[in-house]
Amino acid sequence: MKNFLNIYKREFKSYFVSPIAYIVISIFLIITGWFFFSTFFLFGQAELRNFFSLLPITFSFIIPAITMRLFSEEIHTGSYELLYTMPVTGLDIILGKFFSALFFIIIMLLPTLSYGIFISFLGDIDWGPVLGGYIGAILMGAAYASVGLFASSLTRNQVIAFIIGMAFCVFLTLIDKMLFFLPERLLNIFQYIGADFHFQNISKGVIDSRDIVYFFSVSFIMLFATGIVIQRKK
Repeated sequence: MKNFLNIYKREFKSYFVSPIAYIVISIFLIITGWFFFSTFFLFGQAELRNFFSLLPITFSFIIPAITMRLFSEEIHTGSYELLYTMPVTGLDIILGKFFSALFFIIIMLLPTLSYGIFISFLGDIDWGPVLGGYIGAILMGAAYASVGLFASSLTRNQVIAFIIGMAFCVFLTLIDKMLFFLPERLLNIFQYIGADFHFQNISKGVIDSRDIVYFFSVSFIMLFATGIVIQRKK
């Protein structure tokens, strides 16, 4: 536990010693704020549905940018070998990096709570779907962070890691939008694979165990795959 916490603290602090964290958070808030307020004043409905509907595709680009350096930078600079000379396990390293990215995502989401507070002054807002939306956002953020971590473990080039992670996240986001290309007997299978399908269910305020199991399964599979990759590199 101590080794895990040390790695987590190191990685989390490293986000804020460079301008990358502030740039990513600013871009995220500008994009979500622009689309939220433009549609809010257009439809005049006291809800965050438009914000949450945009979140999966936004996460598909933002989260790989957050995770692309986690392993790639260490492999490129050679500090990856130095890290393994310390008394830490591969699990400590993976979980420390994963949770540092996840808590960064949570911090990135915190300013968006002001959207709901703003709406509450203008009308009666149903806080159930809002709470469900944020729970879904954290679960989806965890799944996409694990995908980005896996992509970062594959290469020493951060740009390539970003592209791989983004492609995988976009696939998970849009797969359920392309079901009309598939035979009918495969629709349910590919719909279940889609992250947006599960996220939209939770964002409606309906907490279904199948949706929670999906996000936990994606996170576990991607972290397990990351463990295999770094073990082979070791």
